[in-house]
Amino acid sequence: MRNNSVVQVGRGPLTARFGASLPLAVIAGPCQIESRAHALETAAALKEIAARRSVGLVYKSSFDKANRTSGSAARGVGLEKSLPVFAEIRETLGLPIVTDVHETSQCARLAEVVDALQIPAFLCRQTDLLVAAARTGRAVNVKKGQFLAPWDMKNVVAKLDAAGAADVLVTERGVSFGYNTLVNDMRALPIMARETGAPVIFDATHSVQEPGGRGTASGGQREFVAVLARAAVAVGVAGVFIETHPDPDHAPSDGPTMVSLKDFEPLVAELQEFDRLAKRKAEPA
Repeated sequence: MRNNSVVQVGRGPLTARFGASLPLAVIAGPCQIESRAHALETAAALKEIAARRSVGLVYKSSFDKANRTSGSAARGVGLEKSLPVFAEIRETLGLPIVTDVHETSQCARLAEVVDALQIPAFLCRQTDLLVAAARTGRAVNVKKGQFLAPWDMKNVVAKLDAAGAADVLVTERGVSFGYNTLVNDMRALPIMARETGAPVIFDATHSVQEPGGRGTASGGQREFVAVLARAAVAVGVAGVFIETHPDPDHAPSDGPTMVSLKDFEPLVAELQEFDRLAKRKAEPA
């Protein structure tokens, strides 16, 4: 088992640090890049919130939603148009960035403009993809598949370790339970931490997703994002993953699960209070 209990994502003063005993850090951003202007506007707003809350924040957005329910659904602007957007956010705002990869050929190119690569839940056991991501030298965040037990993630992390990955995060996003339903077992969070030795992230927005619940699109229960996030932080996690959008009801993907940007800062503030309590050191007798 690895013993890298703290993972740093980014460079310079806005580096985000994830660790079980460190203050809570956040991965946040809109589900997909919709335009350069939209991405820069949202990233700038998140940077201001992170500064006010003194919280480490990694900006997340996808260049391609390759696993949409319907083949006709909006997938994003694509790799070529996204590369300069990521580079601009990183250079002008200084925010660290993470984005999903779906194919081995994408890893090296994205590693030039982002600080971490994310392996989607459906692809978490794809060995070639894990190896390609690890070999870039960037931090790797792996989402636990909806079909895996938490202890199974030790095998995923072992593949990354064997490929030379130095910084690994593992993310819980719910388990398939019947049709179009995900549930969360909060026991999975300490189990994954124990079994993998990696900092654990809780994905509060995808955990309330209803996969394929709208027939040609996934549904979701946004009202339970804060409920599950509070529970996970109370258990004790290194970070939370929260997709946020200025107008989620009109977002091209994952609108039913994303938190409105106006509600993001109050939620983070509340989670920080839970985090301080969960990580408070016991006073000597």
